[in-house]
Amino acid sequence: MGTMRWCIDKADLNHSGKDRFEIKGWIWSKKSKKPEVQVYGNKNQEIPYKITWVKRPDVQKYLKLKEDETELGFSISINGVSGLWDSCTQLEVFFSDSVERVQVYKKEFSEIKQNYIKSLIKYSIDGVSFAEDMVLVRGWALYKNGICPIYVRDREGQEMECVLEQEMRPDVNAIFSVSSEVKCGFSLKFHKKYLERGNITVFFKEPDSKANYVLSARKLNFENSRFGKYYQQLGPRMMKRNLQFIRTHGMGEFKKQLDINMNPSNQGYGYWAKLHKVKKGELRRERQEKFPFEPLISIVIPLYKTPLNYLEELLQSVVGQTYENWQLCLADGSPDHAVEEYVKRKYKKESRIIYERLKKNGGISENTNEGLKLAKGEYIMLSDHDDVLEVNALYEIVKALNSESKPQIVYTDEDKVTMDGKEYFDPHFKPDFNWDLLRSNNYICHIFVVDKKIVDEIGEFRKEYDGAQDFDFILRCCEKADSIYHIPKVLYHWRSHPNSTAGNPASKMYAYENGKRAVQAHYERIGQPAEVTMTPFWGRYRSRLLVQGMPMVSIVIPNKDHIDDLDRCLKSIYEKSTYQNFEVILVENNSTQQETFDYYAQAEQTRENLRVLYWKDRFNYAAINNFGVKQAKGEYLLFLNNDVEVITPDWIEEMLGYCQRKDVGIAGAKLYYPNDTVQHAGVVIGMGADHAAGHVFYGVERKRFTYGGRANSTQDISAVTAACMMVKKSVHEEIGGFDEKFEVAFNDVDYCLRVRELGLLVVFQAFAELYHYESQSRGLEDTKEKKVRFQKEAELFRTRWKEILEKGDPYYNPNLTLRHSDCSLNWD
Repeated sequence: MGTMRWCIDKADLNHSGKDRFEIKGWIWSKKSKKPEVQVYGNKNQEIPYKITWVKRPDVQKYLKLKEDETELGFSISINGVSGLWDSCTQLEVFFSDSVERVQVYKKEFSEIKQNYIKSLIKYSIDGVSFAEDMVLVRGWALYKNGICPIYVRDREGQEMECVLEQEMRPDVNAIFSVSSEVKCGFSLKFHKKYLERGNITVFFKEPDSKANYVLSARKLNFENSRFGKYYQQLGPRMMKRNLQFIRTHGMGEFKKQLDINMNPSNQGYGYWAKLHKVKKGELRRERQEKFPFEPLISIVIPLYKTPLNYLEELLQSVVGQTYENWQLCLADGSPDHAVEEYVKRKYKKESRIIYERLKKNGGISENTNEGLKLAKGEYIMLSDHDDVLEVNALYEIVKALNSESKPQIVYTDEDKVTMDGKEYFDPHFKPDFNWDLLRSNNYICHIFVVDKKIVDEIGEFRKEYDGAQDFDFILRCCEKADSIYHIPKVLYHWRSHPNSTAGNPASKMYAYENGKRAVQAHYERIGQPAEVTMTPFWGRYRSRLLVQGMPMVSIVIPNKDHIDDLDRCLKSIYEKSTYQNFEVILVENNSTQQETFDYYAQAEQTRENLRVLYWKDRFNYAAINNFGVKQAKGEYLLFLNNDVEVITPDWIEEMLGYCQRKDVGIAGAKLYYPNDTVQHAGVVIGMGADHAAGHVFYGVERKRFTYGGRANSTQDISAVTAACMMVKKSVHEEIGGFDEKFEVAFNDVDYCLRVRELGLLVVFQAFAELYHYESQSRGLEDTKEKKVRFQKEAELFRTRWKEILEKGDPYYNPNLTLRHSDCSLNWD
């Protein structure tokens, strides 16, 4: 056997489409920590390259190597590969140490060239669904990181009649480092009749590259049949999963699950929206209903060169409202009289429409202020001049105003509508009021209704925030409101066109800069020291809350053996952390290996701020942490698993800045698996197979832009994991610590909910990042005893928190599924 061991994990063209070939893998040598590399095109013809060495703790563990042998991974980059294949025949990579020389990779350049040409076009078909007589194909496609032409042909090669719409795909743009202006997503719709003629082919074609995807008519027709749908749910591929479900939950629950799965859950949002549209009978009932409180609502809309067909759709959606006590205030800054003549001619008999032609166009803020001067209502509602309201929008808003909370602000869910007004897409299902999410992004947006008294108090829209004037206005309003109400229904349709930030974020870059300024100004008004910066995602902001003073943080880490995990954890804390006023409390619980105790002794000798406590009882995660807290000296507690590794050096400051706020009890972090997928981005109550609580966006790629930017944004949330959780010590003592009846599962979620009962917030800090090697320490729930214990604790959790489970997590949305962690549509 030689002196080296190696593995090539991946060798391909760079995923971002650059003219670069990358070879990734690992290598270990008995003789050299970093063997020498040689890269050749032809025999003895060297090719320039760059090599980067990276840590591979998985390989270190697999090979049982010493602690310092971690930089085993490598990435070899060869730039300008397209200039090599005409002069070189093959690519070879060698590693050598003082004893041997090994060839680790070899590939013909002709094959690399072929793959390069193919790689110019990247595409994905995300799903094919059916809605009535139409087939909907959704996906994305890129050509050299730009929009890729798409053609559709039938079996005979003839172009088909279809509707093709380009869509924004921030997730794809982020993964491939593509400009946010590129609409790489697509929605392709054609009639089912074409499937009767045979297969359909989607072509992605450019002069120097092409690709295609064949839609099997036979397969699609079968899958769309009733028998086909049942086969997908009950066939051989699902047999093992179905049997497991029946054993766990019983036949009755399986039948319920089957009924749910047989719903058209893959039909897309357009079909979902149609199913959830308010029925005519309900609209008739709403027109007859009388509320105890029926305020006049003034809808304020600034106009400027508004296309008349869009204006007509907007006006019709207002005039047709089932609640009739409204006033429409139109302030027109258009340079011509087209809009004025249209409104006065078409709606001259509608006394509720107040139109004023402005002497000059003062811009969005000043024009809106002129509209506010026309408002006589007790509540102000804002709308854009080319969007559309649902016919029962005002009814639902007034219903909310009559609720027990007597809100001063009401907002709703929304979606986007195509230019022709026929297709609805990209729904935004929002959480209930979420201060920290609002500071991360103007998630409220439309519809926004506010008490006129608040508007009179805060003043007008401010021109210096044009482009983000609504964000600045909403922030100032929310600062003054005692009660804010969210209606989880899509009552507003935001028209998306190329010049709007709805359809093309980069078209108004200044709007995002002004949004950042609006958030910074908000912090200054409330006296919160903070630094607001832009993130790579348009309109998403990062708030660094500045730590006040230098309070001590007590880091409590339970541990049993697994000193390799513990050592990695401690090294990352001590070597990376920029915050220094902390202590580490290791709570030893029933280790069996002598080397563990030797490690403790060495750790206490070498680190003055580290202590080891000894828990003598059986394993109980809640009790162990409570035990550790009793000897903690810190003003703040940081509960930490022994199988985590710090990524961001300022992780303590990021959480501490939030935890110091009077309205915050807990701050949590964002955790990843070693393969850079999300392990924790917050906990949703009721999510998962156990219907208790689950991690949202579980398993999503680290860099991916998630639904609503939720995994990419700091926000308030119902619970975070105690694998990394900071809490005020005074709060811990007030709630009596962890409930020790939850020995292993749900103790952290229960803890967070009890803190929420004090009226304090739990914050998910998206910019405090760590790796989490989950369950390595205590093992999986893989024995009968552990499964029984888990079910017992799950039942205790469901009983204790029955009310929130029935009402739904306020930081989630009932229109999103609890069965999966991806924020997909709820079809139940």
